[in-house]
Formats: sequence, structure tokens, C-alpha cells
Amino acid sequence: MQQPPLRVLGIAGSLRTGSWNRKLLEAARRLAPADLSIEPVDLGEIPLYNADLDTPERRASSVEGLKESIRNADALLIATPEYNYGVPGVLKNAIDWASRPAGESPLAGKPVGIMGASPGALGAVRAQEHLKLVLLGTLAQVFPHPGVVVGNVRAKFDASGELVDEATRRFIAAYLVDFAAWVRRVGPPR
Repeated sequence: MQQPPLRVLGIAGSLRTGSWNRKLLEAARRLAPADLSIEPVDLGEIPLYNADLDTPERRASSVEGLKESIRNADALLIATPEYNYGVPGVLKNAIDWASRPAGESPLAGKPVGIMGASPGALGAVRAQEHLKLVLLGTLAQVFPHPGVVVGNVRAKFDASGELVDEATRRFIAAYLVDFAAWVRRVGPPR
């Protein structure tokens, strides 16, 4: 019996329209195996976290939408840039909103894959390690894989934003096959 495709929420940790990590998520969406569907989410409307506003009556609809999208996804795929050796504030902020209130977080038990792209040689590797630590605090399940590190992006994407480096395309495609198999094995939280 064929299983339905996994629904993966794609989150880019950058708001910039031309973000390399948005392009990386788009490449992943195109390279995903048939049993995995990646739907991107935009963090642009998520306000800065304020515990005074984190009540059912006062929580922004954009935050409720993010939490619902996470809840309905089988897994997350996060593409993070690196700012000052760490996770960008916009991504950390979204995770902070989604992880609260304690005991009701849609991140708890959620399988998460991590990627990163950068104009530099290291491809956001430090931010990916930082993100693993942040996700540990949310009780999310991080894919036990070194991750996808795409450095020197200007040589790997063309002017239209298409990932053209064949070795990187093959690596991402293989990563997504492994990610899908792992998500099916560990299962999304019920």
C-alpha cells in the first residue's frame, strides 16, 4: 500500500527576497522525491516575541497560522543563513513563538531537517549547529545527519536563482530521500 506524500513545511531563516536560503528551499522543493512535498512558509508577518502578547486573546494571527502550519506538517525543513556565527533573529523569533506555551508546542516531537547556504565557503555550518541547539530546547527531533552545507552559492546558482551545480543537486536529492525515510521511521508526533 502506497503511503501519502509527507507534508514538509519549508522555513527560510531570511526575509530577503533574493535570499540564498529561499533559493535553496526552492531547489529542495524541485528535487524532492515523489513521496515528499515541501510547502514554504513566510516569516515576514511574525512580530517580535512578547510574552505579554502570547495569550489566545492577543496572539497575532500570523503566529497562530505558523503554529497551525507546523502542527499540520509531518516534518520541517529549515534553511538558515548565518549571521554573526549564529541563527538569524527572524528564525529564532519564529521558533520562540512556536515553542510556547510550554507543553503545547507543535515543535515537540516534530522531525526537522536542516540546510544552509552562504556566499562564504562554510555554507552557514555554524548557524546549523546553533539551530540544532535551539531545536533541542523545543523537544523537536533533529535529523541525525550533518546537514546540507552549500557554500560559495554564487558559483552554484545561476542568475535566475536556479541551482545549477550538479554535485550539489545530487547531494540535496539524496539528502531528501534519506530525510523522507527517516521521517517515516521516527514518525511525526501524534
